[in-house]
Amino acid sequence: MNSPAPGFGLIAAAAGKDSHVDPLAGIPTVDEPLKTKDFKTDQEVRWCPGCGDYAVLAAVQSFLPELNIRRENVVFVSGIGCSSRFPYYMNTYGMHSIHGRAPAIATGLAISRPDLSVWVVTGDGDALSIGGNHLIHALRRNVNLKILLFNNRIYGLTKGQYSPTSEQGKVTKSTPLGSLDVPFNPVSLALGAEASFVARTIDSDRKHLTGVLRAAAHHRGTALVEIYQNCNIFNDGAFELLKAPDTRDDAVIRLEHGEPIRFGADGQHGVSRMPDGTLRVVDVAEYGTKRLLVHDAHAPNPEVAFALSRLADPSSLNTTAIGVYRDVHRATYDDLLHEQIAAAVDDEGSGDRPVLEDLIAGKDTWHVDA
Repeated sequence: MNSPAPGFGLIAAAAGKDSHVDPLAGIPTVDEPLKTKDFKTDQEVRWCPGCGDYAVLAAVQSFLPELNIRRENVVFVSGIGCSSRFPYYMNTYGMHSIHGRAPAIATGLAISRPDLSVWVVTGDGDALSIGGNHLIHALRRNVNLKILLFNNRIYGLTKGQYSPTSEQGKVTKSTPLGSLDVPFNPVSLALGAEASFVARTIDSDRKHLTGVLRAAAHHRGTALVEIYQNCNIFNDGAFELLKAPDTRDDAVIRLEHGEPIRFGADGQHGVSRMPDGTLRVVDVAEYGTKRLLVHDAHAPNPEVAFALSRLADPSSLNTTAIGVYRDVHRATYDDLLHEQIAAAVDDEGSGDRPVLEDLIAGKDTWHVDA
């Protein structure tokens, strides 16, 4: 892949004046509409029968035509794990990289080629164990890329060891007496890293999954989407409470911006802020509708979004909020970098002077006479 597209300076300048600039601006569009089949490759899709990855792949392939951009300008970068086979099945550019390093590779790609739509596909082990450092720094820098984090709460590719999201007490091949680790809550982690877009969805809820992907694609900056994904071989039923028809209504809190947070088959449950500032699931009949918390995904301060993420008990998942937790606009690393480069060149007048040479031979260097 070559040098940045000619229009990247205009994109950066526009972003500097208006943080609501379309994240797809500057990416070449197609002459004729694409279809789902255009994003399918001739490779045999090889995951275990019944794996949740199939549902996510189908949702992504059916959603991408909406973006109306060329397949040649879409890139999927993955690390190591079951989910990381994703690039083989996408008829776009892609890279199956090394364990945990996908965000770092995608960062270099995104900042050097603003004419690309860059996506990272990773798993709970790949992203939160060896790749944890790369993940949090991509989030805080707000690079213009999208991260799909498949969370099945287990290591699937290496045959069933516990992962950074496995619940305490989890008995696996690597924790025969039960895990002692306190698991990560990926949404809480992302919010703590100052991510500008954070969402959670479920593999089997096609409509919700597609809606979250759509929102992530139209966000300028790093968008992290955690996808609860079932591993039916090594951790089957990990999210059954959130999926089973007889329990899901009372367990899943669906977040809608601008709407009171209310759930249950008859809307009998709600979320309210307590006097001590914490959030609690309440009985609507007892508390009334006026005391329910109204979800604000665009709130500048992430404290309420973080409190919502804590409603998910990693051991029981009795209640879990899905949807967009946070969607705020702030300058992206890409735009700031291009502005900095442009300013450095402008300071040199015509740009003929060797800027790099000036930096190397600046006041922090000296000559030693022979």
